[in-house]
Amino acid sequence: MNSVDAMIKGHQPINSLGCLTDGLPTSELQAGEVAIVGAGCGQLDLMTIKAARIVAQADALVFDSLVSNDILTLVTPSCQRHFVGKRCGQPSVKQEDINALLLSLAQQGLKVVRLKGGDPHIFGRGSEEALYLAQQGIRSQFIAGVTAALGCASSTGIPLTFRGMARSVTLITGTKMTDADNANAPTQWQALLTAQSTLVFYMGKEQAASISLGLLDTQCAANLPVAFVTNGGRPNQIVTYATVDSMADAALTIKDSGPTLIIIGEVVSVGQQLSALLDDIDFVSQQPESQTHSEYECEVLYA
Repeated sequence: MNSVDAMIKGHQPINSLGCLTDGLPTSELQAGEVAIVGAGCGQLDLMTIKAARIVAQADALVFDSLVSNDILTLVTPSCQRHFVGKRCGQPSVKQEDINALLLSLAQQGLKVVRLKGGDPHIFGRGSEEALYLAQQGIRSQFIAGVTAALGCASSTGIPLTFRGMARSVTLITGTKMTDADNANAPTQWQALLTAQSTLVFYMGKEQAASISLGLLDTQCAANLPVAFVTNGGRPNQIVTYATVDSMADAALTIKDSGPTLIIIGEVVSVGQQLSALLDDIDFVSQQPESQTHSEYECEVLYA
């Protein structure tokens, strides 16, 4: 077992130098307690180490549809697994039933992990569940996760902020809103764009046409760049580029059923420029012809 595995599965934390330490407090999940954990954006290696350690301690795991299979390998064979995923347009477990399940498991004295894709505080209803549990006398704790906006920005090379171009980031739910929300939101989005804020829509692919029309009605530039990031942070990630004017048609071309994030702003063009430049770099030609990597490493080691 290597040091990372020891930290995830065992009881010894690793210090800032990467060394195992003894006698330091660890993040232990107590019986009858619920940990509301962010699984991060995509694969196991995008989880925080603390999140992985907590998941490994679970007696009962209550998880969403965006949690990848490799993350589920962290739990023990005896751990109860309860799938409660919600997907757009598909039958799903009601929030009230999820709350009741968490309560029941905790009252049985189990170590309960509520595992959510991304971060539980970003459109994850984590606080709703924590409030419900607290009202029933059950303690909970939050473990942060890499939210989709950050994960997709890193995996695509699209900066969410950029000097002189984007001064802030606004995270917006793209799911269907009330008529009042739909009437006011586009004007608010345009005001944010004018103030140099990148707009990031979660779960917005199905609402792409409404988002486009709303922005165009408020005189948003038709050629403002848009990126759809499907399965962000995963090996099967797909990036679809468009503009505000063409984003409705672009959304229809995305046949993959995976989660799709929408990034709107001039920063998308920065990511496209970076991607094109990286594609032109010939990594092989950059290697020194006179010596191999191993020879260079030996020279450094014994200098």
